[in-house]
Amino acid sequence: MEAIAKLKNVPTSPRKMRLVANLVRGKSVNKALSLLKFEANAGADKIEKLLLSALSNWQQKNEEVRIEDANLVIKKIFVDEGKMLKRLRPAPQGRGHRIRKRSNHVTLIVDSISEEELIHISKKSDKAK
Repeated sequence: MEAIAKLKNVPTSPRKMRLVANLVRGKSVNKALSLLKFEANAGADKIEKLLLSALSNWQQKNEEVRIEDANLVIKKIFVDEGKMLKRLRPAPQGRGHRIRKRSNHVTLIVDSISEEELIHISKKSDKAK
């Protein structure tokens, strides 16, 4: 059973947020939380809060199962572009330079997997290192 959490209109550029999202994609929830806790990028704390929200949503759907026993994994995480505020900044000789203040939307899907799949994923990530 999967759980979804969405974060909308985050006032950072999608490119910066995707750097953090790529760090935790496909990882187990415990490993992702520990990575996000010590990540220096600005989007890490927002994605950490979103992951905790997804865990809470999963817990509400599956009240009879403990989170520790569920082998939860970040199944999908993607960052979409949000609204863009457009401003003009004065430039020399009467010109104006456009400033684009970008925002993004983050969607995170958490799902439980079997023990064999978890072992397979951890071996796969160890080979990539």
